[in-house]
Amino acid sequence: MNTPAPNRTADADWWRQAVVYQVYPRSFADANGDGLGDLPGVTSRLPYLQQLGVDAVWLSPFYPSALADGGYDVDDYRDVDPRLGTLADADAMIARAHELGMKVVVDVVPNHSSDRHAWFREALASPPGSPARDRYVFRDGRGPDGSRPPSDWMSHFGGPAWTRVPDGQWYLHLFAREQPDFNWDNQEVREDFLATLRFWSDRGVDGFRVDVAHALTKDLSEPLRDYGGVHPDAMTELPLDGSHPLFDRDEVHEVFREWRKVLDTYDPPRSAVAEAWVTTSRRVLYARPDELGQAFNFELLVQPWSAEQFRVEIDAALSAAAVAGASATWVLSNHDVVRHASRYALPPGTDLDAWLLADGGTPEPDADQGLRRARAATLLMLALPGSAYLYQGEELGLPEVADLPAEALQDPIWERTGHAQKGRDGCRVPLPWTREGSSFGFGDGGAWLPQPASFGALSAEAQDGVEGSTLELYRSALALRRQLQADESLQWVDAGPVARTHLLHLRRATGWGSVTNFGDAPVDLPEGEVLLASGPLTGGQLPPDTTVWLRTRS
Repeated sequence: MNTPAPNRTADADWWRQAVVYQVYPRSFADANGDGLGDLPGVTSRLPYLQQLGVDAVWLSPFYPSALADGGYDVDDYRDVDPRLGTLADADAMIARAHELGMKVVVDVVPNHSSDRHAWFREALASPPGSPARDRYVFRDGRGPDGSRPPSDWMSHFGGPAWTRVPDGQWYLHLFAREQPDFNWDNQEVREDFLATLRFWSDRGVDGFRVDVAHALTKDLSEPLRDYGGVHPDAMTELPLDGSHPLFDRDEVHEVFREWRKVLDTYDPPRSAVAEAWVTTSRRVLYARPDELGQAFNFELLVQPWSAEQFRVEIDAALSAAAVAGASATWVLSNHDVVRHASRYALPPGTDLDAWLLADGGTPEPDADQGLRRARAATLLMLALPGSAYLYQGEELGLPEVADLPAEALQDPIWERTGHAQKGRDGCRVPLPWTREGSSFGFGDGGAWLPQPASFGALSAEAQDGVEGSTLELYRSALALRRQLQADESLQWVDAGPVARTHLLHLRRATGWGSVTNFGDAPVDLPEGEVLLASGPLTGGQLPPDTTVWLRTRS
C-alpha cells in the first residue's frame, strides 16, 4: 500500500540522524526476468521502502561491470550496466525516490577501476612510462629479468597484488587482478572523479558512499617499501601516524577536501560517508566537515554479544563523532559480512570463514537465539543518536545462506584464496518477496544465486501485517524513531556494576530510552511506559536477548 511521504526536512543536515537502507541492486528485485536485479526492479519496490520508513536508499554499484567483484570493478563511472538498465532508468529511480520522500545515495569506487575501463585498455596499449600508464600504478619487476613482483604487497582477495603484462611490467591491484589501482598522484585521475561527483549530483543524487576510502593514496616512491607480505588488521594494526605505504595515508585527506568543495556547490550540499576500515582515532579524520562529513563505524559489527563491549564502542563512536563535528554511524550488516542474525546464532569466537566452508553446519547455529539477538541489537542501534545503515533483507530477519554449493559461488575470494575462503555470496542471495514462486517474487526468471526453501516463510509477503514479525518490528521502530528523535546525545542509566555487565540502559534528551538485556536471566523492567519491544515481555520483566523502548514517566 502507498502511504503519504514522511515529513522530512531538505536541509543540509538530513544525513546526520538518517536511516539509510542499502540496496545491492543485483539481488533486490528483477523487473525483466533475467535472474539479475535491476534499476527498474529497485524503482518498483521503492513504495515498500517508504512504508518501511527509511530516510534514504543507498545503492551499491550499478555501473557497467564484468562482475569480477560484484560490480565493484567499474568499467564506466558515468553509465549504467545494460543488464541493470539505462541512465533513463537511473533518473526515473532517483525521481521516484524523491517523490516518495527518500534521498538517494550511490557508491563511488575511487581506488580502482575494472580492467575493461577505457583508460586501462589504453594503458595496456601504450608503452611503459606513457601518460596512459601513469593513471595507474605500473612498475618494472624485480630481479635481473624483472620476473618477480615489484614489492611484496598482497591482494585482499589472496595472492600477490601485482599482475604482469606482456611487455614485462607489472600493475598494482589491491583486490582482484581485474581491478587495477588508480594512481592518485595523477592529476587527471583526481579531476575525473570530481567530474563523476558532479555527473551524479547533477542528476539528483543526494550523497555518496566512498568505497575503500582509506586506500587511495600510496607511497609510490622508489624503491617501493615492502611490509612483510601480510595485510595488517586495518582497525588495530595500522600505524597511527599515516605512514603505512598503502593504507590510511595522510595524503588521502587532500583528495577528500577537494571532493568536499565540489559537494558543497550544491544546495543542499551532497553528503558523503567513508568506508574506512581504520581505528577510531584515524576514522574521525575522514568525517571532518571539510572532508566527507561522515565515516562508517564498524565496531558494533565486529563485537561479540556483550553489554560491556557494546557500551565501550558506543561511547568511543559518539566521542569520536563529536570531535570531528560529524554524527555517529551504526552498522550491523552489509554486503561484505555474514548477516548478523547468523553471527549472533553462533558461539563466541567462531571462525566465520571456517563455518562457511562447513556450509554453516559446524558449529550448528542456534537460529532462534540469532534472530532474538539480531532484533534486540537492531532496536538498540536505532535508539542511538546518529545515522543507522540497514542492509537489505535484515528487516526480514534473513540469515546468511551458508550452504551455497561451490559451483554457484561468484565471489572472487573463493578462487583467489584457492577455495580457502567461501566469500560473501551468502549475504547477497536475492531477496524473497513472496511465499512462493521460482524466486519467491524476486523475478520471473529465477535468481542468480540459489535461494533456500526457507526464504518463502521469511518473505515480505509472509510477514506483512503479522504482529510480532521482524518486518513489522522494523516498521514500528522506524516510525517511532522519527517521532521520538532528539539531539545527538545520550545518557547512560547505571544500575550498578553487577547489572552493568549484562544490561545497557540509555536515555535520550526527549525522555525516552532503550534497555537491552545481554544476560541469560530476566531482569525487572525499569519504570516507564513501554513503547516497543524486540520480543515478548512477561510478568513485568525483560527477558534475555531483548530490547525495550521506554518513555520515562514525569
